[in-house]
Amino acid sequence: MRVLLLVLGLLSATAWGQDPAPQDRVLNGDAKCTRCHDENDSYPVLAIGATKHGTRADPRTPSCTSCHGASEAHMSHKGGSGAGPRPKPEIGFGKHAKTPIDTRTKACLTCHQGSSRVEWQMSAHARTDVTCSSCHLVHAPRDPVRDRVAQSDTCFTCHKEQRVQVNRPVHHPIPEGKMSCSSCHDVHGGNPKQLTRDSTTETCYTCHMEKRGPFVHSHPPVQEDCSICHQPHGTTIASLLKSRAPFLCQECHSDTSHRSQAGALPSGRTTSSGLTGTVARGCMNCHTNIHGSNSKENSATSGRFRR
Repeated sequence: MRVLLLVLGLLSATAWGQDPAPQDRVLNGDAKCTRCHDENDSYPVLAIGATKHGTRADPRTPSCTSCHGASEAHMSHKGGSGAGPRPKPEIGFGKHAKTPIDTRTKACLTCHQGSSRVEWQMSAHARTDVTCSSCHLVHAPRDPVRDRVAQSDTCFTCHKEQRVQVNRPVHHPIPEGKMSCSSCHDVHGGNPKQLTRDSTTETCYTCHMEKRGPFVHSHPPVQEDCSICHQPHGTTIASLLKSRAPFLCQECHSDTSHRSQAGALPSGRTTSSGLTGTVARGCMNCHTNIHGSNSKENSATSGRFRR
């Protein structure tokens, strides 16, 4: 019966020369917007119905004006060849939007303030005028930045140096889709490197727990910062090292306590400690437990990260 009355109402309105009342198409209260913005738009605005923002049964679901504002000038624009430039929405989110950054961010933080976004205002991204729409596609049914495989392409739009590093032969499995940038970085966080933990070492320990210790003999740079020796995004050297041993080790360890290693491979058979350190794994031929040792042997070499 209700459907029949609706059809009769539309027929009667058409018969009297009146346009039928616009109906909501995707969001509650979107009729005044979708009478112009439909599937023919170059930007897929109606695709928001396939996202979390388009769940009409959820009372928290916003409407068009919740994000874009009332946009009265935009609504009252009649168009036509003699008209001036088409007014923009009160709050625009596109790449070329002239809406102030703070205004765009505030529109999102009205709802998305808690959880991992509580420190957004003090984050490195916020301080460099990055806003939510710089990374997120709200109307897209699949937001690339929330996809493990596609996320890195969004990050690499700005972080071009990291794109080069990740594509080097030795890298974390980001291109393979086994992890993403957000596995280590909290892009909404407030610490200097926007890491998921308070420090680089704590972040690394979430996966590399065997390096945490505590050890009887601890290697100070391991406790201080893993990136002293490792380049986490990618290198051309095994184990993500910044340079290979012995050259990496000699950045800290001079010949005052250990004979420095030669800068070339030995030309013949030798047992000289000044030459064997360049073969194979270099210093780690002898110092195998380089992250820390639990040896309790009472000898002069027990604390030198050997077995």
